[in-house]
Amino acid sequence: MALAKRDEGSKVNSNINVTPMVDVMLVLLIVFMVITPMLQHGVSVDMAKVNSPIPMPDADKEDSLLVAVMRDGQIFFGSDRIKVEDLTAKVKDRLANKTDKRVFIKSDARAKYGAVVDVVDNVRSAGVDDVGLLTEQRQTGAPNQKPPSTGGGAGAQ
Repeated sequence: MALAKRDEGSKVNSNINVTPMVDVMLVLLIVFMVITPMLQHGVSVDMAKVNSPIPMPDADKEDSLLVAVMRDGQIFFGSDRIKVEDLTAKVKDRLANKTDKRVFIKSDARAKYGAVVDVVDNVRSAGVDDVGLLTEQRQTGAPNQKPPSTGGGAGAQ
């Protein structure tokens, strides 16, 4: 009588199938690439660049109040374009039920000084306790930047 030999160990596949994992990662990558541009709060502004900005993480929160001053003098409250005269009323409405009365202002680096002062004045007259002026970190060692001039006087460039 012969013994029946079972060879079940040779049928086991010990290789890891990474195809489903790659498929899931590709789908997640595509989703994040589509969603990330939509996460930007407000309008896009070319802000002033400084050497040592103060971090303001509260400006990135979803419920933060952002006022943007564009290069041509347009003013945006969040993503809505408004007139500077209407800014005080809009800010008062949004701050009516908030305890943290803070507004962040991001201005284009080449916006007129007077427009930014008007915005700050209207925000302060709305009863805002804290106004944050948003800037960007200056990139050091950029190849296209001209070094600052060391000369003085009106004609130096």
